[in-house]
Amino acid sequence: MLLYALLIIVVLGLYIMALYNGFVRLDNRAKEAWADIDVQLKRRYNLIPNLVETVKAYAAHEEGVLVKVTEARNAAMNAGTIVEQGQAENMLSGALKSLFAVSESYPDLKANQNFADLQRELVDTEDKIQAARRFYNGVVRDFNTKIEQFPAKAIAQFFQYKSKEFFELNDAEQRENVKVSFADQPAAAAPMAAPAAPAPVAQEMPAEPMPEAPMPEAAPTDEISVTEAPKQPEVEAPMYESAMSESPLHDEEMPAPTPEAGQNDEEKKKEEEGGAA
Repeated sequence: MLLYALLIIVVLGLYIMALYNGFVRLDNRAKEAWADIDVQLKRRYNLIPNLVETVKAYAAHEEGVLVKVTEARNAAMNAGTIVEQGQAENMLSGALKSLFAVSESYPDLKANQNFADLQRELVDTEDKIQAARRFYNGVVRDFNTKIEQFPAKAIAQFFQYKSKEFFELNDAEQRENVKVSFADQPAAAAPMAAPAAPAPVAQEMPAEPMPEAPMPEAAPTDEISVTEAPKQPEVEAPMYESAMSESPLHDEEMPAPTPEAGQNDEEKKKEEEGGAA
């Protein structure tokens, strides 16, 4: 029974030792990562005075921007905690951006070789700071995760290990979404109007007939009785005239009638008239 108790105590001691060693290993890695960040930060602090002096030689009246850069550098160097350090570094980065923006207005300053070298070194230092920050935050994440798990949490509290702070980017201007504004953009050229469609040809409508004016009614007149004239008796044509009209040779010249023949005809007409009467 005593042997089992001793065995349990040994296993528990080994487990506690392993957890403690893990805490120590992660804590040392976090300190090492922060040391790398601190080296790069100090390098940037040393470059800034030379940059300020170079800009001052070409843009002495930009004193406001130069003062802001100097104040931000002093605040970053005197930061206490890691959170304060991150905030101060963000302010310093903003001041340097303003300084570089001002330098765009001075072609002689941009052409200066010393200024170009300092700017290139600052950009390289910024990249190294970002890489060291990512490594440090990864180690801190693993350390905080380990001491928050049970039963490692109780052992971490016994050895007074606490969660570490992340070296975060707290600059609200870099976190917020990019805002696009078209207020200052030149107005786009109006699209060319499409050619107007040909006007439809008006079809000629047939002219409506003008209504006929009513004819004025004739004034009433007295009725006039018309009596038919008595029909005259029809007189037969002389035979020779009918014979001449039926003859095909009516167009030929006929001999003139003799006086005797004329008398005979008259007598015949009288007889016929007398008979008819």
